Amino acid sequence: MAARAEVEAFLQQLLAPERFKDYGPNGLQVEGRAEIHKVVSGVTASLALIDAAVDANADMILVHHGLFWRGQDGRLTGWLKARVERLICAGVSLFAYHLPLDAHAELGNNARFGAELGLRADARFGEQDLGFIGPAGGLMTLGGLHERVTRSLGRAPTAVPGDGRPLRRVAWCTGGAQGYFEAAIAAGADVFLTGEISEPQAHLARETGVAFLACGHHATERFGAPAVASHLAESLGLAHEFIEIDNPA
Repeated sequence: MAARAEVEAFLQQLLAPERFKDYGPNGLQVEGRAEIHKVVSGVTASLALIDAAVDANADMILVHHGLFWRGQDGRLTGWLKARVERLICAGVSLFAYHLPLDAHAELGNNARFGAELGLRADARFGEQDLGFIGPAGGLMTLGGLHERVTRSLGRAPTAVPGDGRPLRRVAWCTGGAQGYFEAAIAAGADVFLTGEISEPQAHLARETGVAFLACGHHATERFGAPAVASHLAESLGLAHEFIEIDNPA
């Protein structure tokens, strides 16, 4: 068991959210009971995850995508009211960390996604140094990388081939980081992996020769929250369970 305040201080020190200019508040978003015995981790604070966490007797939920984002009008109505009401009635705290959870060098989404593919970054790139880049190692072809991503995530990525060059440098940034493609090219990447693709990236890949793989927003961001929650649980003597809520995105 740990006090909620102790958990909050632990995560604050671990993830250093004050370092980031983000799209919403990081940290405790909904305050529940003062003592925590069990933490459930997940990707997004959906009603399905909240219900599953309540059924699993969780005292807190740790997610990457929280409830509150820049541009919302702040009214607790509809789907947002339903989620907040469920948390408050059950006394369950919600902690959410967005960019800090992407960026952590060992436990973050980018670090863990890279580790799933046998990649290790030796440099960062892009806004707020969120992009990771490193040597390809034994991944010498786009086909081999595509196969490894498919096997790791259980789904085939959308691929835009480059010019067929050997893959010596691989860049990646999980989630909706397609806008980092140009920065990855400038950093010397032969291929860039992220969650999503928009219209411009296909043309950039064809014109620059740098390949692009869109691996799924949810699929690439399944790794950070359970890694952080597991570390939290081990450090403070808590129980932990990762609950997967399927998402085709």
